Amino acid sequence: MKYTIREMYPQEYPLLADFLYESIFQREGDDPFPKTIIHQPELQVYIKDFGTGKDDACLCAVVDNKVVGAVWVRNIHGYGDLDDETPEFAISLYKEYRGYGIGTELIRQMLELLRKKGYKRASLSVQKENYALRMYQKCGFKPVIDKEEEFIMEYRF
Repeated sequence: MKYTIREMYPQEYPLLADFLYESIFQREGDDPFPKTIIHQPELQVYIKDFGTGKDDACLCAVVDNKVVGAVWVRNIHGYGDLDDETPEFAISLYKEYRGYGIGTELIRQMLELLRKKGYKRASLSVQKENYALRMYQKCGFKPVIDKEEEFIMEYRF
């Protein structure tokens, strides 16, 4: 599949609400969460006022002039929080664009962006059952905190 990766334009930031919903792990066979779930405060920290924080950065994947995926980082107290200096990853693709290597490339390019900005590490949270766990490991993330159903993972530069 032919795609390009670029910085997300500020006028596209409202798309992060859709990508936040897509990033929520939902088990096969379970009823889908309502889209309103993203209005919960613990999820809003990932997108509210995005672009106003000094650590906010977002890359997106584009296929046929349509934004089909995004990876964004913020220094927040989210599910993958490690400390006040470590930006936390969020990433998602629309379902029909998964499995083509786009997510891996989004992560690699964001890691390179963070490395150039001088960060020492990055973090994320992932459910242990989530197929994306292998992708994160392949990209160099390692579990540092083992919770009951999820890992907090870090990438060290």
